Amino acid sequence: MLVTSQLNFKVLHPMAIRVRYHIINVLLLSTLAVIACSEPDSEVEADQPVRTGAEVLIENHLDELEGKRVGLVMNPTARIGESHMLDSLLARGVNIEALFAPEHGFRGEAGAGEVIEDGVDQETGLPVFSLYGSNRKPTAEMLSNVDLLLFDMQDVGARFYTYIATLGLVMEAASESEVPVWVLDRPNPLGGDYVSGWMLEEDFESFVGPYPIPAVHGLTMGEMARMIAGEEWMDFESELELKVIEMDGWNRDMIWPDTGLEWVAPSPNLATFDQAYLYPGTVYFEGTTLSEGRGTEQPFLVLGGPETSLSEDKINELNQMTDQLEIRPLTFTPRSIPGVAPSPKHLDTESSGIQVTLIGYDFDPVRIGLKLFQEILQASPEAETKDFLYNLAGSREIDRILLGEVDPMEVDFKLDSFLERREDYLLYD
Repeated sequence: MLVTSQLNFKVLHPMAIRVRYHIINVLLLSTLAVIACSEPDSEVEADQPVRTGAEVLIENHLDELEGKRVGLVMNPTARIGESHMLDSLLARGVNIEALFAPEHGFRGEAGAGEVIEDGVDQETGLPVFSLYGSNRKPTAEMLSNVDLLLFDMQDVGARFYTYIATLGLVMEAASESEVPVWVLDRPNPLGGDYVSGWMLEEDFESFVGPYPIPAVHGLTMGEMARMIAGEEWMDFESELELKVIEMDGWNRDMIWPDTGLEWVAPSPNLATFDQAYLYPGTVYFEGTTLSEGRGTEQPFLVLGGPETSLSEDKINELNQMTDQLEIRPLTFTPRSIPGVAPSPKHLDTESSGIQVTLIGYDFDPVRIGLKLFQEILQASPEAETKDFLYNLAGSREIDRILLGEVDPMEVDFKLDSFLERREDYLLYD
């Protein structure tokens, strides 16, 4: 079970904030309602095959929020078209009382790993409680003015992406305070049929590995919430009232480009879907002294280090793995990028390695990423691995890849049991 430290402190809710909030709320009701309910929304629906849980909530469930004090666990991906869900809900008169910020912040103002502080949302005056600082789980005091929590975040579909850990902790806290949780579902960008990577072993449970699932799980956030509850992966003090607002039009064989939805970066270093697609395989570079491309324009697609030396023959060999990728040699220098990569590895140091360009998506990014990882690590004699690598891999089996004992393209991840267990929690065909 994931264990997090908690600090008990009094959360202030100043009258000035409340006054400001109500003034802005009135303005939003009078000025944004027209925008939120106007023709552009219908155009978005007409052009996209998938309607998110957020859209379905707005269309079919707003009456169920009447008279409730609502808390939002969201980030910048909680959008309908150009409008953030916070603004859309306020425009429709929903009584929002509190905002909860995961890694990267409620509106996406923080880089990877940056501590989020409690504060105030500058656009609405609402209090923002950090879930990525001294508390990673809402306290009872944070939830004292909340009757219902809406959870809406675009996940990447990988175990080590921290939003699923936040989801479980929010559910656990909600059960303790007897607050219902509604998950507004969104697509798994990698698809619902793609499952890959090692199962998490108990020794490596952490915030980047909270549940016994493979590296790529193939679940939506709604399905993940159902599995967390059904498998009792968290300590639920009382029975949790969980509701998933399902998407309309999504099916398991869809990857992101099939959805018709605009890509909104779920974190600063995954600005494009191509980066997110290869991320489950190239994330392992984060567990070494090699660069995963932070501080460049293509994180997780630019890989290497100061001592990396790949021959032309080796790069040609890597290009033979699949016709879905183009791999070319690259010299790069990581730079500090505020809010994205303030202190990347090998800052201002010239490095060499590769640039990966995706031509298509018909390949297993975990296996391809592990093959790139194996070859680049072998071509980097000064590079070192860190214990964090095992938190990412979830298993020491990755050592066999690094030692050359197993071909990443042929390794058996032994996923049959997980695939069978998850069947009970799937919501989409």
